[in-house]
Amino acid sequence: MGDQRIDRLADVLTDYSIPLESGQTAVIQGTTLGEPLMLALYERLLRRGVQVLLQPTFPHAAPLFYANARDHQLDHLWEVDRWVYENVDARFYVISDANTKQLARVEPSLISKVSRARKPLMDAMMRRTNEGSMRWNVTLFPTEGLAIDAGMSLADYEDFYYGACLVDREEPIAEWVALKERQERAVRWMKGRSQVHIEGEGTDLWLDVGGRTFEAANGNFNFPDGEFFTGPIEDRTHGVVSFSYPAIWQGKSVEGIQLVFEEGKVVSATSRTNQDFLREMLSTDEGASILGELGIGTNYGIAQFSGTILLDEKMGGTIHLALGASYPETGGRNQSAIHWDMVCDLRQGGRISVDGDLLMENGKLLV
Repeated sequence: MGDQRIDRLADVLTDYSIPLESGQTAVIQGTTLGEPLMLALYERLLRRGVQVLLQPTFPHAAPLFYANARDHQLDHLWEVDRWVYENVDARFYVISDANTKQLARVEPSLISKVSRARKPLMDAMMRRTNEGSMRWNVTLFPTEGLAIDAGMSLADYEDFYYGACLVDREEPIAEWVALKERQERAVRWMKGRSQVHIEGEGTDLWLDVGGRTFEAANGNFNFPDGEFFTGPIEDRTHGVVSFSYPAIWQGKSVEGIQLVFEEGKVVSATSRTNQDFLREMLSTDEGASILGELGIGTNYGIAQFSGTILLDEKMGGTIHLALGASYPETGGRNQSAIHWDMVCDLRQGGRISVDGDLLMENGKLLV
């Protein structure tokens, strides 16, 4: 008998996160290791009358691509991918890595080159999301590789993950509706405010969010969820931020990142590991060294770092900052081929003030 939590997760994703109607179109993407959840989603969407395209990939294909692809192959963008991002009503992506470190030795310039080639897909998704013509959801299926990153057995990781999804509760959708109400209160509190000051160990950062829109992430675009976020004004970030956890991008882990900002741009970037990779990604394009997102984590069911940003950026009592592309619905204008989230833990002495009023202290949301 299969894990009933997979079915409950698929129910929440199709009944609450993206409840599609007959005749609409959807794509389901992920590696073949995520087959149980991908097929559960597929079955439920078919029952709704949705036209569904399955796009599974092989979990060990990426290293072969980077080891063998020539320049014209790195630059290539498949028209089928362009069509999907320009036309489908909804995209479900299931994180299901076998080994998240399998690209650790790939030359950073190759990864940057592929990111630039695929930028039209990100642009299309951002634009259509803002227009309301496309919905997307990134979720996860527990694998041995993800469990190893989190320092857990697979069974323990499954308990951790499904607990964060609240699918072990009697009424999961009711739980998510309650979380939505709490986050909407925080969004209302932020309305009309501008100066955000973040303080913590090695962190003294000022951002301006005046006139920008805070969005509550309630399980519609990510699952599990639990944050509210905006796009900071692009040329007004200043100060220093030290990130508590490794920042992972395209399979490379960068530890001990410290960034210094002046007039919105990174003017100094250092790290304990993979510093050359960090700086290469910052030079991907003009927008890669500018913040595209400030997010505040509110899911206190996620209490520890797991090495998967889907979960780590939602940890209650943390903030995350993304270098690169903004979400247009927030009013953010930064454009880039990357959107790289990095997490700063504020649970031990950190605080967030907005126009002088405390929003968070020692990781506790005070609104």
